[in-house]
Amino acid sequence: MQGVTTTSPDLRTRAAEYALLPLRLFLGITFVYAGLDKLTDAAFLSATGDGSIGQQMEAVRDSAALPVLVELSSQSPVALGIAMALGELAVGLGALTGLLTRIAALGGALISLSLWLTVSWQTTPYYYGNDLVYLVAWLPLILAGAPALSLDALLHRRRGARRPSGSRRARSGRPNRAAASPS
Repeated sequence: MQGVTTTSPDLRTRAAEYALLPLRLFLGITFVYAGLDKLTDAAFLSATGDGSIGQQMEAVRDSAALPVLVELSSQSPVALGIAMALGELAVGLGALTGLLTRIAALGGALISLSLWLTVSWQTTPYYYGNDLVYLVAWLPLILAGAPALSLDALLHRRRGARRPSGSRRARSGRPNRAAASPS
């Protein structure tokens, strides 16, 4: 008697193609929200005062894994706050639209790494700090990109449609070295 398969190969293939979509949506929405929240918070975009980026940097200076990063950033806290907010916004939009997804994910990972090494480094136990989790969550998108429901996939399909079907590049994605080399 043969084993019963509950899913068809087509269904498994389709599920694998869409597997990263929930992660992309969660990270994209979260980073867009975080960026907009910072940009619209006048208290955050101040060098001093309650809730300011300057106050937050002062609070984590001595407990950061790399206090020198916090010290350097403290020289211009408002510029850092604006850069962080715009970075989060760009990363979030990249993840949501699936445009330059791997680059956006790398940006998200770097933002998360910098926050882990500065803001949440002192969190004990480490798994209570969310920045490390965000850092790890970006890794699948760095590795796989956005194969479904993305501008990257749309552009990839369009580029593939424009290539002549008989060329080696169209079949393998690599240039035809034999055709390009002189005789």
